[in-house]
Amino acid sequence: MRGAADHSVAGEAFDVVIVGAGAGGMAAACTAAAEGCSVLLLEQAPVVGGTTAISGGMVWIPANGKMAAAGRPDTLDAARTYLAHTVPSSDRRRLEAFLAHGDEAIRNLEARTALKLQPVTTYPDYYPDLPGATAGGRVLEPVPYDATALGPAFALLRDPLPEFTLFGGMMISRADIPHLRRAGRSLRSALHVARLIGAYALQRLRARRGTTLYLGNALAGRLLQSALDLGVSVRTGVSAERLLTDAAGRVSGVEMEDREGRRTMITARRGVVLATGGLSHGGDLRARYVPSAAGTLTATVAPGAAPRGARLAAEVGARLSDPTGEGAFWVPASTFTRRDGTAGVFPHTVTDRAKPGLIAVDADGQRFVNEAVSYHEFVRAQLASGGKAVPAWLLCDARFLWKYGLGKVKPFTRSVEPDIRSGYLKRGGTIEALAEAIGVPSAALARTVAGFNEGARRGEDPEFGRGQNIYQRHLGDSDHKPNPCVAPIEHGPFYAVAVWPADLGMSAGIVTDENARVLRPDGSAVPCLFACGNDMESVMAGAYPGPGITLGPALTFGWLAGRGAAAAWLADAGPSSARTEGEHAS
Repeated sequence: MRGAADHSVAGEAFDVVIVGAGAGGMAAACTAAAEGCSVLLLEQAPVVGGTTAISGGMVWIPANGKMAAAGRPDTLDAARTYLAHTVPSSDRRRLEAFLAHGDEAIRNLEARTALKLQPVTTYPDYYPDLPGATAGGRVLEPVPYDATALGPAFALLRDPLPEFTLFGGMMISRADIPHLRRAGRSLRSALHVARLIGAYALQRLRARRGTTLYLGNALAGRLLQSALDLGVSVRTGVSAERLLTDAAGRVSGVEMEDREGRRTMITARRGVVLATGGLSHGGDLRARYVPSAAGTLTATVAPGAAPRGARLAAEVGARLSDPTGEGAFWVPASTFTRRDGTAGVFPHTVTDRAKPGLIAVDADGQRFVNEAVSYHEFVRAQLASGGKAVPAWLLCDARFLWKYGLGKVKPFTRSVEPDIRSGYLKRGGTIEALAEAIGVPSAALARTVAGFNEGARRGEDPEFGRGQNIYQRHLGDSDHKPNPCVAPIEHGPFYAVAVWPADLGMSAGIVTDENARVLRPDGSAVPCLFACGNDMESVMAGAYPGPGITLGPALTFGWLAGRGAAAAWLADAGPSSARTEGEHAS
């Protein structure tokens, strides 16, 4: 019945078992089910969606058909050129598979599921001045989703981050944000905002939060609806403790543990797909792939005590990424404690750093980076600072804080006293007082702000050239002239928030081939085992060339994994060898 998790019975058998219910796992589950397989989707959390559900939901697919239809034609050759300049060390076979199958995967998923994406025609690649870059269209986003289509299963969908909602559960789209800023000075925007609030009020009469979903929550909701419509058995609050293998070395199922600690052997007649979210919470294993200065902070959802896919795969002979310092996708993040006592991590992706009237400073009170670069590049600059910019401080004035907000502090917040008292937000009546509050040299910070303001009054940033390319201007405020990314910091009181390196997901992971099959150290495939999403070693090799370069490959290789798992018994065993529930090794 939709909305109710299944209960495990010893000795069950399915054609395909998927471990992890983020975008990659659900895409694999939907694909295998659409191929006629019985599919079990296991999720350790009590809800589905993983980090996808709290993400921006961007999906990077070069040369997609929607881009051409929107008047922004792209070519695979242009994408190859761009990736050659931004991802020079990647496994080219898997990268070529992503390019070759990305649009096909999206078209197939849209034809067989409730997934619907639309092009974002004005979102540039992150290095827009490099050969092959585009000014927009490679990025797709979920079409807004009416979650009432889920019925009771809406309770199974992970909530978005509360810091990215309004009024206790109202999601807004990227297009709504300018209207919210202009609501006090534009009748059109005021009416737009009033309609949003009115619709939300009606939704709250029937649901505990708003049912109009955007961003990653819409993507996860659409995939959840699709999985249920296709007959996928969805089980939450359970973990895959180990993979089962048969006498021939094929992966033949999983040992599952439920909430009460009961373990059950589940047979997978055709294949198992790992999509548990990667190594972000992998402890010592994660430490192999990040610099020591990065610490352990992650902006991904916590997995609880469930084993990560990398550990499960390694136990059956899989190869993991070689040690590297470029094994993560980075974002600067601020940390806090919510009223309910839970730990909060706010990813500073696009809401504040590029807006006019903010700078980032290190422990010496000096700027160290162009604040409007991508979140990945911002953290790379932090890590390259020799520790001086870990943490870094995002600094602004009262006018900026009111208009744009800062981190978890939303725009138009009438009282920031709770955030001052908690220590999340630092305040000073003068720049020198703010310097004392954040522990940096006051004279140095005063010189930094004065020097920045001198150019900012002309709309210039002589030190770092902020706002000089289309990506940076896209993230600024188009209503602010002449430079949408630059304004002086001069209206006290002044505020600052500390930001730390955090990963948005790991690039390092389980090594696979171009068909998402898990590989051994000798290059052979582990029969009937697949990996996708952040469990799979990324085709981007630690680079971040554009928005959605995690979800684009997740959907593509999730589709490939689901298709491959559906056919795995034919390729690896032959139809006469289809395994039954008694054939797994204990």
